[in-house]
Amino acid sequence: MSSVETVSALERRLNASIPQQAIRSQVSDRLKNIGRTVKIAGFRPGKVPTKIVEQYYGAQAWQDALNDALQHSFFEASQLNNLKVAGSPQFEVKTKDQNAEQIEYSATFEVYPEVVLGDLSGVSVERLVYELTQADVDSTIATLRKQRTTFEKIDRAARAEDRVIIDFVGKLDGEVFQGGEGKDVPVVLGAGNMLADFEAALAGMKAGETKSFDMTFPEDYHGKDVAGKQVNFTITLHTVEAPHLPEIDAEFVKSVGIADGDVGKLEGEIRNNLTREVVRRLSVRNKDTAMEALLKVTEFQVPKALLEWEMQALMEQTMKDMESRGMNIKGMPFYPELFKERAEKRVKLGLILADLVQKHGLKAKPEQVKAMIEDYAQSFDEAEQVIRWYAAEPKRMMEVENLVLEENVVSWAMGQAKTIDKQAVFNELMGNN
Repeated sequence: MSSVETVSALERRLNASIPQQAIRSQVSDRLKNIGRTVKIAGFRPGKVPTKIVEQYYGAQAWQDALNDALQHSFFEASQLNNLKVAGSPQFEVKTKDQNAEQIEYSATFEVYPEVVLGDLSGVSVERLVYELTQADVDSTIATLRKQRTTFEKIDRAARAEDRVIIDFVGKLDGEVFQGGEGKDVPVVLGAGNMLADFEAALAGMKAGETKSFDMTFPEDYHGKDVAGKQVNFTITLHTVEAPHLPEIDAEFVKSVGIADGDVGKLEGEIRNNLTREVVRRLSVRNKDTAMEALLKVTEFQVPKALLEWEMQALMEQTMKDMESRGMNIKGMPFYPELFKERAEKRVKLGLILADLVQKHGLKAKPEQVKAMIEDYAQSFDEAEQVIRWYAAEPKRMMEVENLVLEENVVSWAMGQAKTIDKQAVFNELMGNN
């Protein structure tokens, strides 16, 4: 027999008992297994008397058998009482007498909350839309050319987009400040790698010239010693180099990923790649919008166990990411609580999505999974090989299924809410600003 008490909104306490005989039989089996291999001084392995084995290992065998019996009993009772257990239970054995016929215990645990989705029909959401234009394709080709700019020495005054090679010395109150000196430093005018006033002083200079000027650093400058202060710079310019954009030829085409160097394929390849990237970025942005709408209308308490697991997972993932970037995290303060807000949001969304998928049949269909993989594979030269790579590993297929599932949820949520299409700005969408 078992009974369940409600401790709080999500916390429950199960009261039950285990027959002592069930534990005794487990103890006997454990001691027999131990006796086959245990080494005790004065006895050959496998020949240790049962009483001696019990004397050495009886208490541990009984505790192990009890722990297994508690887990088994709790599982059966939770199934019988239709409990959706979240996390691991905390057991308390109430019977202290190991010879008692019944071992009474209680198990305190949490259950999953009931997810009741709010009314999305009153929520306004913006759905980003965008259709690629020829201007976007042309602009991307221009950007690719600019990224591959080469520079050639020229005998004239420096101007915008030129690269100059300089020495500089900066002094604050007559003393060179930290980071205020450099030799043979390349500077592309207009690239924004140096402060605007510094670049402005370079414009119009010729090779071999030296110039001194005063400049005031911004108040929010990262170098605190000179932030908001006036310093004096002396610059010597060694060379002026004019930019040269590459021609759209076979070599250039190969450099942007078209292996055979066919110039005729360039525009089509870029259009296809941009189209896929636009669709992907729109999907990410619209997914975030839909998820925020779902969170806005759905309130429920998150089980502490799930929250703690997610906080720990996020912390460990952050540490791994930082280490993979070559950062030394030894001694850095990491606490799960730092990730609480993010973890709570992720747990809530996970529970909401699981509920929606079950109630509205939003599970990923095989044809949807196949279509997503095929679309992704088109960005590779060996598309069929990529498709086979996914099909060969169930875990990879599960990842794609989850992505499709999220898309299904987004479509469903957008269909329920007051959805207003908003034209995206290409540069903002692509992160070019």
